Amino acid sequence: MTKRIHLRCLCEGAIMLALAQILGYIRFYRMPYGGSITIAMVPLIFFALRWGLRRGLIVSFLYGILQLLLDSAYAYTWQSMLLDYIAAYTVLGLAGLFKGKKLGFLPGTVLGVGVRYISLVLSGVFVWAEYMPETFLGIEMTSPWIYSLIYNGIYMGLCLVLCLIVLGAMYVPLKKYMFARDIFPE
Repeated sequence: MTKRIHLRCLCEGAIMLALAQILGYIRFYRMPYGGSITIAMVPLIFFALRWGLRRGLIVSFLYGILQLLLDSAYAYTWQSMLLDYIAAYTVLGLAGLFKGKKLGFLPGTVLGVGVRYISLVLSGVFVWAEYMPETFLGIEMTSPWIYSLIYNGIYMGLCLVLCLIVLGAMYVPLKKYMFARDIFPE
């Protein structure tokens, strides 16, 4: 990689981090026990689709650290810090597996958000289970697995839909940047 391309990658990574942080403050809804419906994942997924897996994982990891430090974190233990922030955001870089693929934003977004959902469910079961209410949405909660699947599924499902809509709307006008394989070799 030439110095010019390396510098471009660093600059775009910093811009996407800043954009994700700003979009993270624009919440459509904030869940009562943590988690928000936002489109903050869009710049991270876009960056991973553009630059690939390794760079996507790095930028997403850095965003997880930023969230932990700047987002009045709900981290309760080191396990919560790991599962709710660091791992949960780092996995968004998995979208980079679909770099250069036509309509790669679809499976890339589903994969990244899906693995993030798994991380959040595990956190809900192993860290936050003691705070599980007796009933949730009119359903008696007897298992932390069911509660965590439902609770995290509500807002992560909506985030997934929003990200797919935004990335879908961006696809045609920005497709040449997503397919920058020949311009930016690995």
